[in-house]
Amino acid sequence: MIINNFVDMCDRYKIDIDTKKYISFLTKLKNALNTVAWEDNYYVRAFFDNGDKLGSNMNDECKIDLISQSFSILSEVIPFEKIGTVIKAVEDNLVDRNLKIVKLLTPPFKQMENIPGYIMDYPKGIRENGGQYTHSVAWYIMALIKVGYIDRAYQYYEMINPINRSMTKEDVKQYRIEPYVIAADIYSNFKYPARGGWSWYTGSAGWFYNVGLTNIIGFVKEGNTLRIEPNVPTGWKNYELEYKYMDTLYKIKVNLKEDKNSIMLDGEKVGSNSIKLKNDKRIHAVIVNIKGER
Repeated sequence: MIINNFVDMCDRYKIDIDTKKYISFLTKLKNALNTVAWEDNYYVRAFFDNGDKLGSNMNDECKIDLISQSFSILSEVIPFEKIGTVIKAVEDNLVDRNLKIVKLLTPPFKQMENIPGYIMDYPKGIRENGGQYTHSVAWYIMALIKVGYIDRAYQYYEMINPINRSMTKEDVKQYRIEPYVIAADIYSNFKYPARGGWSWYTGSAGWFYNVGLTNIIGFVKEGNTLRIEPNVPTGWKNYELEYKYMDTLYKIKVNLKEDKNSIMLDGEKVGSNSIKLKNDKRIHAVIVNIKGER
């Protein structure tokens, strides 16, 4: 993913770097990932120095890991025909609908001969060791959206939303932490099922804010250019947002399921699929019409 972005940046901004060696290496890397790192229906997580696999069907602990599967999609390493297989592996092994979590890995580490690091010092099902590590759920949601699983992605976004983990007194007693901030982790340990861990975690909060704003709502800003590219669930007809650009307020209404794509800025049709933001200290009305079912 980094190599792809680097090569794209060099090309876009006409940077005088010979990227042929990077492209050549990328071809070899993709081939290795899709052969050596691919098992029956998903990608392994890593290799120890002795060549043993981590996140493999051959393991008793950490048979599958969420990060490898998500980034195989986000990086576009995975061939199209394998996407459904990888998602099914995640759904079957890592999504726990009873606890309403998506685990980082399973089964947890306990006594693996190869030491994976301090992750094994956590009790089973606590934090990274077989619980939900919330960063990775954000990446999985991004991967689902990338390949068109929009409704499922939004279902998990709502599932992880802390306010929805505190809707009843029983939920509150189980979750035990604040309902208005993101938790870094949620436990799968049988003694503390669905209990929130490290709250007020800005890393996870940042990722979830970005997923909601950019990947779902489709607020895409590059410099002073703004586009709306929504990936909202079936059933949404419209939504509104306000964006303050320096001293200027943009009030944006997005209408879905329209006959054609169009943008109106202060009552006048815009000829492109984006608008140029200006800091003129005014209030602007933007209407975005999106064609199609979403």
